[in-house]
Amino acid sequence: MKRIDITVHGIVQGVGFRPWIYRLAHECRLNGHISNNSEGVHIAIEGQPGQIEGFMQRLRAEAPPLAHITRIECSEGRPQGAATFRILASSRDSLPDTLISPDVGPCPDCLRELSDPNDRRFHYPFINCTNCGPRFTIISALPYDRPNTSMHVFNLCPECAREYHDPADRRFHAQPNACPTCGPSLKLLDAHGRPQETADPLQGTITRLRRGEIGAIRGIGGFHLAADAFNAETVATLRRRKGRAEKPFALMARDIATIRRYCRVSEAEVRSLQQAARPIVLLRKKAGVDIPGVAPGNRWLGFMLPSTPLHALLSEHMSVLVMTSANFSEEPIAIGNEEAVQRLAGLADFFLIHDRDILQRCDDAIVRIVAGAERPVRRARGFVPAPVFLHKPSPAPLLACGAELKNTIALCRGDAVFLSQHIGDLDNPSALAFFEECIRHLQNVLEIRPQHLVHDLHPEYLSTKWALAQPAEQHIGVQHHHAHLAAVMAENRVHEPCIGIILDGTGYGTDGTIWGGEVLTGDTRDFSRFAWLQPVPMPGGSTAIRQPWRMAVSWLNAAEQQDFFSHLPCSPQQLDSIPLLLQMMRSTLNSPLTSSCGRLFDAVAALLGLRGEISYEAQAAIELEMLADARERVLWPEVLPDDVSAALDARPLIRRIVAELAAGTAREKIAMGFHCTLAELFVRSACAAREAGDCNRVGLSGGVFQNTLLFELMLARLQEEKFEVLTHKQVPSNDGGIALGQIAVAAARLRAES
Repeated sequence: MKRIDITVHGIVQGVGFRPWIYRLAHECRLNGHISNNSEGVHIAIEGQPGQIEGFMQRLRAEAPPLAHITRIECSEGRPQGAATFRILASSRDSLPDTLISPDVGPCPDCLRELSDPNDRRFHYPFINCTNCGPRFTIISALPYDRPNTSMHVFNLCPECAREYHDPADRRFHAQPNACPTCGPSLKLLDAHGRPQETADPLQGTITRLRRGEIGAIRGIGGFHLAADAFNAETVATLRRRKGRAEKPFALMARDIATIRRYCRVSEAEVRSLQQAARPIVLLRKKAGVDIPGVAPGNRWLGFMLPSTPLHALLSEHMSVLVMTSANFSEEPIAIGNEEAVQRLAGLADFFLIHDRDILQRCDDAIVRIVAGAERPVRRARGFVPAPVFLHKPSPAPLLACGAELKNTIALCRGDAVFLSQHIGDLDNPSALAFFEECIRHLQNVLEIRPQHLVHDLHPEYLSTKWALAQPAEQHIGVQHHHAHLAAVMAENRVHEPCIGIILDGTGYGTDGTIWGGEVLTGDTRDFSRFAWLQPVPMPGGSTAIRQPWRMAVSWLNAAEQQDFFSHLPCSPQQLDSIPLLLQMMRSTLNSPLTSSCGRLFDAVAALLGLRGEISYEAQAAIELEMLADARERVLWPEVLPDDVSAALDARPLIRRIVAELAAGTAREKIAMGFHCTLAELFVRSACAAREAGDCNRVGLSGGVFQNTLLFELMLARLQEEKFEVLTHKQVPSNDGGIALGQIAVAAARLRAES
């Protein structure tokens, strides 16, 4: 006889791991026990060596679908003469090292029971099992047991208790397990929060949605605002109430067949839609398809499948619904019932609530398939808090505070980096409160006490100010674009030197100017600036971000094309103000210099008459991408500078665009020429950096790379030039990935100091 003690690390709690091990041990005719503990799962097995070897092989190869094993530790012990295999109670014997499962969409078994009139959970909107249901948003502490979740207030009925305690049952230790007898329930409220008399709150919701009302519906990570996607008047009303003039709305569809009526859907996109996370997937619209008011001026629609049983029940009656975050523009999503009634007054015509508390707000995740891989746009529900692992562990626990826009925070323990859900833009008090709430919650649930705080160099970022106001052994500042480079290196587990093409809208440079069109060289510890777009002034500072015509004035002035001012999409009053803007730029008054690629996109969008002012971030750049005719590659090599190091002169590119417009060239062709030529400029600069530093690895990061056209053009050209190209697949290329890069830089510096 032989005994092996095994500790399994990773996402192994709340995912059906213990009952699977219980069954596996019986199949292998082994005795012993299993229990949850602070490190993960502890298994003790006793039996013949051959049986144990077979058990270990299957442990590594056949884990449950939601489990994610990161490490297995084994040691040989003295057999204790166990007579059977048992599941023991959870224990807490050290700081937690286990990982928390993200929230999981409904599994096929639960959906089948949901629609079975003979099942006791028929049409029960909170059906779940060990393979699906809420996790991260209902947990308050580890280990992941029912007393440490918001389900602790619901006492299991005898039937649910039998399932919960039966290792052979699919609901063994499914912490949110419940049924209509003992679990959460729905309630329908009017616009003022008053309960509505109805035998079936769900049917009342469907009736109201069909007659054009807007409902606030409580899900797993918060409330959605739901509306009939085909009622153009209702969608327009929702836009007006929410303060979201043109930014696309997300859609929820009943099934893949429904989505295929409106979008081209590849097999990879089907897999993304159907994965357990149930993210919003950005899909190309079919030619001639339009759902009025949902995504104006955009070739893409964001679709998701139902992420909860409640959403699945709604979809049985309404095949496509607008499902957008329940908030006013740029505020955090509402999660509490009373909070929703107070905050959403004037937004919703009614409320569909339930009594299972949400302990952590978590918006929908957004992904898209680009260049054959799934790439996150917003990392949130279904992905958080699954960690990203560093190539080498950090010497000390860290907290990274992220950026100002699209903020996420990150905690690091050892080699595991736990990123928060999408927090958003820290430009209002409620978002800053959510930022602080996320930090407290992740620190408490993971029991990580950071010794060092990491922050952006921008002195006016609220995340930076917050970090510097907190006590810590050390405050570590990380330059914004270095963090982008470190993020793409970290998620690809690369620490050797790398060239970084980092393109975004705004980042505080080490020279005090605004960067954003950068070619960097370096590693996670340090970097140097090899090349950058030649800086131009931003007349009016941040106002130039909201009014792209101002950036067009700046670039036209730099390129000596002032005669084109009168063609810009701006009002007579704005045209009259151009002499003042020129004077401001000459005197450097409220006109900071920027090398931002995002601002160059804004300028070109304005030159082509697309957008003088924007109603949401990157709108002008998105519309420029939508305009480009990608059927034929258009390149203007004669405008590219001979010297592609240091300041990259883009003025000839602006002059070429003006000449093409004057010649009557189609705007679609000009937009494509801009994309191709800009990509070629940065590829040539990367080639020059390779020659200068003997490095053949390039990382692509920054919000501009969410432009799929530019990303695919640059990726293809870099691969043609035989570069090894690092790209994002775990965190967004935008500022949602900055916290990971901050952690990677700080950990590298601490390792160097130790």
